[in-house]
Amino acid sequence: MSAQPDHATVTPYAPAPGAPAELLDRLRDDRRAPQWVPAFEREWTAALEESRRTFSLAALYDTLQVWQARLASAPAVDAFVASGHDDAAFVEATELRSRRR
Repeated sequence: MSAQPDHATVTPYAPAPGAPAELLDRLRDDRRAPQWVPAFEREWTAALEESRRTFSLAALYDTLQVWQARLASAPAVDAFVASGHDDAAFVEATELRSRRR
C-alpha cells in the first residue's frame, strides 16, 4: 500500500513570483493610475493579511487575477465608452462603487 493518493489533484492558478510587481508597474503606467494603484495596494494588503491569518495563498491569487482581468479589459471598456453609446448612468454607478472601495 502507498500513502500517495491515486488521483491527480487540481493545481490552483499559481502566478509567477514577480507577477504582483509586474502588475503594479502596469497599473502605474495606466491613465487610471491615480485611482487604481491605491485600490490595488489596499486590496493586496488585505489579501496579505488574509494569507497570514489562514496560511493560504488563495486571497493573493484571487486579488492578482481580478486586477489582471480588470487591466486586460480596460481597452475594451474604453472603446465601448468612446463608441458613443449612452451609458452614462451605468458608468457613474461603476465609478461611485470603485470610489467606495
